[in-house]
Amino acid sequence: MEQVLFIVWRESVEALLVVGILYTWLRSTPEGARGLKYLWGGVAAGLALAVALALVLLGVSSWLSDEGQEWFQAIMSLAACALVVQMVVWMKKHGRTLKGELESGARSSVASDNWWGLFVLVAIAVAREGSETVVFLYGTVSAGEGGGDMAKLALAGLAGFAVALLTFWLLQLGGKLITWRRFFRVTEILLLLLAGSLLVGGLDHLISLDVLPTIIDPVWDSSWLLSDSTGVGKILADFAGYRALPALISVLLWVAYWIVVWALLRWVGNKAARAPLAARSAS
Repeated sequence: MEQVLFIVWRESVEALLVVGILYTWLRSTPEGARGLKYLWGGVAAGLALAVALALVLLGVSSWLSDEGQEWFQAIMSLAACALVVQMVVWMKKHGRTLKGELESGARSSVASDNWWGLFVLVAIAVAREGSETVVFLYGTVSAGEGGGDMAKLALAGLAGFAVALLTFWLLQLGGKLITWRRFFRVTEILLLLLAGSLLVGGLDHLISLDVLPTIIDPVWDSSWLLSDSTGVGKILADFAGYRALPALISVLLWVAYWIVVWALLRWVGNKAARAPLAARSAS
């Protein structure tokens, strides 16, 4: 449940940031008031696209056989893992310029009197966040042992959205303790840990399908020290992929995942650091 709450919270804050930037810009310009209905129309269209994706995923899953569902859940877990990493890398590259890029797109729509351009801009941005949330949630549930109580999942989602509204309000106050930079830095770490958990969950499905060789299973037994089904061990299992009885192939691929993530973030960080220097030398 805590995974669902976290995912909905994080993605909702990001969606609120996008909508908030455009809303503030439109309200600050005389001609921008005309674009507010297109802004909210784009939000509604983006949410509708995300809901449509959720219905498609549920529909596809219900049509599959037991083995087909196992394959589908493995694919969705691994896809969600890749999507989390892509999202963290994208935000690290574009986080500093996101506000300028959004306002530039809105300014172009206003200048050409093409309000449908603003509608599409908002719809794509909200649909992106909503679709990521749908894939993350489906992948998270698929990576677990079962779907769990749907009522509890729904409550966790609503709680995540409520916390997102509170978080967005606090971040907008511009306090020193809670800043956008600190928010993204902490949640990036948690997202990458969660992606590692999704990876391990997907590998568990592939192992059960006899697609992956276990090599050694288990490679160790730490259940006497920390069980992965209760307490702190369960939290580590949900958020970091901890297993008390892991197969060696899972351990090796989990380590490889963190090496790849480290290399990607280092590459993006170096590229971002060189960008201002290149801009100065060009001017």
